[in-house]
Amino acid sequence: MEEEKRFAVLIDSDNVSHHYVKYIFDEVSNYGSVTYKRIYGDWTGNAGGWKNVLLENSITPMQQYGYTSGKNATDSAMIIDAMDILYSGNVEGFCLVSSDSDFTRLAVRLRESGMTVIGMGERKTPKPFSVACNVFKYLDVLAEEDSPAVEEPN
Repeated sequence: MEEEKRFAVLIDSDNVSHHYVKYIFDEVSNYGSVTYKRIYGDWTGNAGGWKNVLLENSITPMQQYGYTSGKNATDSAMIIDAMDILYSGNVEGFCLVSSDSDFTRLAVRLRESGMTVIGMGERKTPKPFSVACNVFKYLDVLAEEDSPAVEEPN
């Protein structure tokens, strides 16, 4: 019997709504078990609805201050953590959750190291990121599929 793959789920809070959390973890469970649950953002201001979702799903918030305006320090923190997790040898795959093409090279690098990479983001995600992953799931599509169909009156 083959052992279940372990995944690190890394979420870019700047580019993903808290409304998608259920779909993220439901989808990753189709591929293996989640051992790391981290979300990256600047939590000093408005958490954008994330606080209760983080508590309910045991997701670790990773604080990253924006050092200068117009630059995204959150992306760098997520990339560094991904590489640390890769070299720990504790996972066989990653789920990178963002609609940001800045994670394209990370996805490629993780795959080069033999990792399974699941990408997730909205339909607005640039193609280079989505094709750099082994599998890419559009969160807005997953949410639409889960919504009950409304029948038109005759």
